Amino acid sequence: MEHQSMGIAEREIFISGEVFDPVSEPQLFSGVLGKRVLAFIVDVVLLGLFELLAVLVVFTLGLFTFGVAWFLFALPFFAIVAVLYVALTLGGPNAGTPGMRLAGLAIRATDGGRVGFFIAAAHVILYWVSISLLTPFVLLIGFFSNRKRLLHDMLLGTVVMNRDPLVRSRR
Repeated sequence: MEHQSMGIAEREIFISGEVFDPVSEPQLFSGVLGKRVLAFIVDVVLLGLFELLAVLVVFTLGLFTFGVAWFLFALPFFAIVAVLYVALTLGGPNAGTPGMRLAGLAIRATDGGRVGFFIAAAHVILYWVSISLLTPFVLLIGFFSNRKRLLHDMLLGTVVMNRDPLVRSRR
């Protein structure tokens, strides 16, 4: 009953559950795809440094444990460090990886809420799976999406947008 007093746009948002409208707020999505590429490059470099640090730590632990810690190298090291890196930063209070923050991007659920650790972890896993299986087609989807979303964003109900207009609107 209370949604009858809403305007048409408010009713559509109420019904769909999505609060980020590219028509009424184009500044949220301007240049997002290019910024995502920049953020990816920065994050890959940082992730490489974290990988190197993790390898050095395990190697050093192996010296002190007479080689026992070296069994950790049998784990999918890159995947574990990458998922933790993204899940802790993307799902954290800043709603973005360091690369995304540098590029001025943030991630939200389509209903406006922040993504948590598990959605952020699923985000990076789905990204790597989709990019491995569907390259480059998965990236082309962003050119045709009004919110500049990629396949894994659509599957998880997330949207990446410019941070400044988002902060100015106090969301």
